[in-house]
Amino acid sequence: MDRRFLTVLGVSLVFALVVSSVFYQMTSRGGSGPRADATNQKDIVVATRPLSVGVMVKPADVKINKIAAESFPKGAFGKVEDVLDRPVISNVLLDEPILEGRLAAKGSGLGMAPTIPVGMRAVTVRVNDVAGVAGFVLPGMHVDVLVTGHPPSDSGDMTTTCLQNVLVLSAGQIMQPDAAGRAMPSPTVTLLATPDQAELLTLAGNDGKIQLVLRNSSDQTIEKTTGRVVSELYGQHRGPVKPPVPDELAHAAPRPRVAHAPLPPPPAPVAAAIPPPPAPAAPDQIIMIRGTQRSVETLPTNGGKN
Repeated sequence: MDRRFLTVLGVSLVFALVVSSVFYQMTSRGGSGPRADATNQKDIVVATRPLSVGVMVKPADVKINKIAAESFPKGAFGKVEDVLDRPVISNVLLDEPILEGRLAAKGSGLGMAPTIPVGMRAVTVRVNDVAGVAGFVLPGMHVDVLVTGHPPSDSGDMTTTCLQNVLVLSAGQIMQPDAAGRAMPSPTVTLLATPDQAELLTLAGNDGKIQLVLRNSSDQTIEKTTGRVVSELYGQHRGPVKPPVPDELAHAAPRPRVAHAPLPPPPAPVAAAIPPPPAPAAPDQIIMIRGTQRSVETLPTNGGKN
C-alpha cells in the first residue's frame, strides 16, 4: 500500500477524533445548562389569547410561564391575582407578558373609560361612509373635522375646519332602528377632545354636517383657514372677510364717553358784492382825409340799423 496514502489517512483520523471530542464537550455542556439554571427561574403572567382594549382580564385570559430571572421584564407580574379584574388599555398579543403599562387600575371602569387621559373627553360623532373617509379611519389615527352649515350672518352654506389633529379612539358601527323599526347600521367615530372641543363637536353635529379628513399622524401643523362659501364653487368672488377680533379687544371694557365743549355757531353768511356794469363799447369812427384836412366822423350805435 502506498505510504503516502497511509499518512493522509492517519492525519484524517486524528482530525476527526479531535472534532468529535470538541463537539461532544459542547453538546454535553449545553445539555447540563438548563438543569443547572432551573433553580434561577421566575414565574411570569402571560396572555392565553389576544386581549384588545377595554377587555376585563379574567382567569381564563392568563397563565403562568417560567422565565430566567435575568430576563424578567420590568413591570411584569408573577401572580395571576395581580392582573385579574383590571381593564386592558393597550392591546396584548398571544403569549405576551402582561405589563403594568398595559392595564388600568382595578375599579377604574369598563370599556374605553380607562383609556381616556385625565382632563380629556371621548366624543362620539355619527358619520356616513363618505364622511368617515370610506372606512379608512382606524383607532390611533389623526383627523381634521370639517363642518358644513348655514351661518346666521351669511346668505349661503359655508364649509370650515373646526378642529385639527384630533386622535381617533375607536371607529365602528352601532345598530339603531329605522322608521319601520328594523335595525340598520350607523357608523360612528369616537374622538379624543378637550371639554371645549367636545362642545364644538356636539354643536357641529347638531347644526351642520360633519366630514372627517384623514391626515398623517406625524404631521402636527395647524393650518389657518378662512373656510369656503357656495358662491366660490361657481367662480364668484366672496365678500371681504372680517378680520378676527383679538381676545384682549373682544373682552375689553367699553371706553367711557368724554363730554366735549359745544362748538361755536358758524358765522353769518356775507352778501356777495355786486360787480359794476361793464363799460360801454367804444363807438365806431371813420377818419376822413381831404387834401390836407383830416376829420373824424362817429357812426351812430343803433344796433346796426341805418
